[in-house]
Order: sequence, then C-alpha cells, then structure tokens
Amino acid sequence: MTTDPTGREAVAAVWRIESARIVGALARYTGDFALAEDLAQEALAQALVTWPREGTPNNPAGWLLTVGRRRAIDTFRRRSALDDRYATLARDLDEGGLAAGSDPTHEGIEPLWDPDRIDDDVLALIFTACHPVLSREARVALTLRVVGGLTSDQIAKAFLVPAATVQARITRAKKTLAAEDIPFAVPTAEQRSERLGSVLTVIYLIFTEGSSASSGSDLIRFDLAGEALRLARVLTRLTPDEPEAHGLSALLELTAARFPARTGPDGEPVLLEDQDRRRWDRSAIGRGRAALARAAHLGRGLGYYGIQAAIAECHAAAASVTDTDWRQIVRLYELLGTLAPSPVVELNRAVAVAMAGGPGAGLEIADRLREEGALPNSQLLPTVRGELLARLGDPDRARAEWELALRLCANERERSVLHRKLDDLAGN
Repeated sequence: MTTDPTGREAVAAVWRIESARIVGALARYTGDFALAEDLAQEALAQALVTWPREGTPNNPAGWLLTVGRRRAIDTFRRRSALDDRYATLARDLDEGGLAAGSDPTHEGIEPLWDPDRIDDDVLALIFTACHPVLSREARVALTLRVVGGLTSDQIAKAFLVPAATVQARITRAKKTLAAEDIPFAVPTAEQRSERLGSVLTVIYLIFTEGSSASSGSDLIRFDLAGEALRLARVLTRLTPDEPEAHGLSALLELTAARFPARTGPDGEPVLLEDQDRRRWDRSAIGRGRAALARAAHLGRGLGYYGIQAAIAECHAAAASVTDTDWRQIVRLYELLGTLAPSPVVELNRAVAVAMAGGPGAGLEIADRLREEGALPNSQLLPTVRGELLARLGDPDRARAEWELALRLCANERERSVLHRKLDDLAGN
C-alpha cells in the first residue's frame, strides 16, 4: 500500500480505466454476468472505504479483482446448500490461490488475471451488454454501467432521468439476460456479425445524446460524447476487421473535432457557417480520416456510419461553408437514404440541396416531409423550414416555423439560437 489522502479519487480513476476488464474477468470466472457486475460494485464499495483510510494498493486493479473473487466465493458457499455446482466452483476458486480469509491487499497474492484473455473478456462484455434481447434504453444504461464504468447517478444525470429509473433499467436488463440464459462469451463470427449492429447503435446513441443534448442547459455533454468515443475506439481494437466499427469511429472522431468551435465562451451555440475552423481539432480529424480510409479498405463500399463519416469528412476538408463540396454531400445523403431511409436523413438532404442549389429546392423536400407528417414532435423540421423561408424572403412564415420549433425544443442552448433568429427577423 502507498499512503494516498485522495483515495476516493484514485478509486474513481482506476474504476474508470479498469472496470470493464474487472467485470469481464469476474463474469468469465463465475459464468454469471449479473453476479459479476454486482461483485465488481461490491469491490468498488469496499475500495471507497479502504483506500482513503489505508492508502492505494500498488496493484489497484488486482486488488479490486481479488476482492470481487473473494465475494464470489462467499456467495457460492452460501448457495452451496442449494446447488452442489456452486460448491464445486467455490472449491475450484480456492484452489486457484485465494483462501477464504486471505487479505486482498497482501502483495504476495496474484489475482487470476489472464492477460491473453482480457480483450476477449471486454469484447464479450460489450456484446452481452448490447444484446438485442434488451430494450434500447436498457442496452444504453447497461453499457455505460458495465463497460463505461459510470455510476447510476452519472448515467441518470447524463440522460436527465431519475437515478431510480436507471437502476430499474439495469436490474431488468440483468434479469432478462439471466432469464434468456444469454451466455457470457465472445460470440462466434456469425453471431458477432448479427449482433454488431446493436453494439454500434448503442454507442452511436450515446454519442448523439452527448454531441447534441436533447434537453438541459448544455449543448454538448462532453463526458457522454467522450465515453462513446472511447467505446468506439475500444471496439475497433477488438474487432479490427469490421468496416462499420471503423466507420463509426471515423464519424465520432470527425464530429467531435468540431466541438471546440461549436460553442462560444458563454456556452452559446455557434452555427457551422460562423465557426472558427482554426479551432477544429486537427488531430481528431486525422484520426477520423484514417479510420474512414480503413473502413473503405475493409468493406465493399461504406455502410451507414461510414457514409455519415464521409459527409463529415467533406466538412473537415473545406476551408469554409461556401468552399464545401455540397454536391458531393447531396450524393452521399442520397446514398444514405437508399441504404437507411429516414425523415432525419431526408431533412439533412434538404439542407444540403439548399446549399448546393438554392433554398427553394431544399424547401420543396422539407415541405414534402411536412405533408407526410414526418418528425411531428421534433424541432428539427420547423427549424430548417424557418431558415429556408427566411432565405427566400418570407419572414412571416419563417417566424411561424421558428415559434413552433421553440415550443418543441427542450434544450436551453438551442432555444437561445431560435430566439436570436426571431429577434433578427423583428429587427429587419
């Protein structure tokens, strides 16, 4: 042990880095995903009590894993009267070098941590937490908890829901996995291909909420977006031959590269045409373009995330809005609409068409979406229609659209932009 007056900070730092490996290793040892997550949380709770008082151990991750394994043995012993299988497993764990009364802080104890299995453990953890049998909300919560290492309170704060709601989602998710007898294991190549879409979707949803918060006082939730970006990077390392994993990583890198210029000093949003592109993160752009090139090299054409990354690359390559290759962006949105049609994709195409061919052409697409009843509860469509109508010299209809967008918008920063637009109309 080394004395550490800020032991709680050390616990948080180690947990953020090592939690996925710890939960994954415990799940492999016990064969029980839900139990492994509970054991890891118990080890975390013990560390929060012990480390500030006695100092941070020289091998913090090993300490947590050892405590988790000891708790597993205690659990299996309690269950042994009901199931001989647990008693056998408890004996096997004891024979692996962890006696019931041993001190997890003792430097002579080596946790049964197989470095050759770590990647497999984390991969299994990701695919289990994002299993399609779970609801979308449950997958997001469980992934952030067991793979991202976030607490229920942190997840609740990120998504502006009560902590009890998050805890309930996680509990139900673990019960569902147990009821469906989902094994903790790296999926076969065929299963991995079938489930990869679920994993990618969860990471994408987390990043989307972080990069453009649906509600609250911040435009960008950097912690949430950063966690999604970290998960995407991990996934590309664990599945290096999956083109869409690289496509998603590229999209997130290229989008996050614009974060420094998306808000002003007071946190107010800065629109794309007004952003100082010198503030864009060139390192992130470089990583994104490299990931996109990798996706293109591996696949037979870009997929859903790869095409969006290609659109983001068009913006990254341009010196200004006017220099952007909007016709190429239109073509990419047309391709994306063929691959995965949705009202949001079509609305984005309308914006690109307006930039390439004038606001009237874009408004035709937006009007068609309105006639179809698309996005009825979102501020996106009236925001775009208001902008295009303003550019066409129709302030009265533009004002009506932006007032509708205000009624639908729950994010305070986006609302401030709409108020500015309405003030500009009044001033003209």
